[in-house]
Amino acid sequence: MSYVLPVHAQHTPPMGWNSYDCFGATVTENEVKENARWMADSLSRYGWQYVVVDFCWFYPHPPGSKASPPPQFRLDDGSYVPWLPMDEWGRLLPDTRKFPSAAGGQGFKPLADYVHSLGLKFGIHVMRGIPRQAVWAKTPVKGMPGITADQIANVHDTCGWLNTMFGLDMSKPGAQAYLNSLLTLYASWGVDFIKIDDITQPYHAAEILGYRRAIDSCGRDIILSLSPGETPLSHAKEVSRLANMWRLSGDLWDNWHQLRHAFDLAAAWVPYARPGHWPDIDMLPVGHLSLRGPVGPPRYAQLSHDELQTMITLWCITRMPLMIGGNLPDNRPQDTRLETNPEAIEANQGPYQPVLRWQTDSLIIWQSADTLTGKQFFLAFFNLKEHPMHMTYRLDTLVSGNSKNKRHCMLVKDVWKGKILPATAKQQELNVQLPPHGCALFKLSLCDHS
Repeated sequence: MSYVLPVHAQHTPPMGWNSYDCFGATVTENEVKENARWMADSLSRYGWQYVVVDFCWFYPHPPGSKASPPPQFRLDDGSYVPWLPMDEWGRLLPDTRKFPSAAGGQGFKPLADYVHSLGLKFGIHVMRGIPRQAVWAKTPVKGMPGITADQIANVHDTCGWLNTMFGLDMSKPGAQAYLNSLLTLYASWGVDFIKIDDITQPYHAAEILGYRRAIDSCGRDIILSLSPGETPLSHAKEVSRLANMWRLSGDLWDNWHQLRHAFDLAAAWVPYARPGHWPDIDMLPVGHLSLRGPVGPPRYAQLSHDELQTMITLWCITRMPLMIGGNLPDNRPQDTRLETNPEAIEANQGPYQPVLRWQTDSLIIWQSADTLTGKQFFLAFFNLKEHPMHMTYRLDTLVSGNSKNKRHCMLVKDVWKGKILPATAKQQELNVQLPPHGCALFKLSLCDHS
């Protein structure tokens, strides 16, 4: 499939907040605003900017309901209950009980305007395809006279865990026009980010290309994020052309088993990252989770402090998108400290190229070099075992590409401890102490002496 993605304004991994880990399918307008205000006040100066409404904003949940929606029930006449808010062109609209400002056909524009007023960007989750109820109602496709929803749907292609949509048959006249109409609507709302769900596992190549083309024709710069994983590695080159983010895993939660697997995913996929195109392990389950579902009782993340620090460090050193899953207004000081370490964020957002240096069942080492000057580096060490680890790491390789006629000193900062180690001429070794499931992250800067 040949296609060249235009250069996107978002050259660095997106940083933001997503409503799913704390509110499941039930987030409300006020809760989105509260998280946006908290981000603007406490996180935006560190680079955090996206506020994303996830999962089933169109579903009419009763106030206080939890987790995921019950199914749409098909009646004897073929129609569906509950009937989802939808316009005349078969495009789903926000539920006004959860999003009151969407009344009168305004959609998400008032909420997006509020988020933009804080200096932030606004995103939404979208289910792949076309609503089943639009197919039943034979709604017309905007801009395609005589074409209706039932003519472009693939009724044999459904989502295994949400029954509101059919897939699109992209070979049918009108299928691309329907996606174009969706993105035109989202652009009119002021959407800056869309997360398309049920599209990469299994992999729907034609619809991915369809969404990409719709974004490129909508007149607004919009991040395209694909979900869920694991995206097949066999499609790596294609997906890294078409998407700005693509998921490597299923939903990630606060347990070590899943975090351990993230190291393998990062090792496989980092070679396919480039500016504007980022493999995505998943949201960061940090802070207050599952206030109303979707997995487990309300809780703060059950990873230990060392494990949380390991997770943040892995995402930063490998330059994964950073999307916080916990409810930000409930952040504890330790949660905020993890999200606002300037050097860790620099490793993620700066001009660095990560390389896996070492990987065993007990120890993983990532190195990331400044691609502009070649004189700044990050080194990350990860202990995967249940017992502490001490090691000495030689730094010869960091200076091997510099002139042999110069002497080098090395300024070393322990990023998480905030401690600067003494600079020494021709420093050769770094002593590293790692707690169980813990990590160390160092920023190293070369300086030259005659």
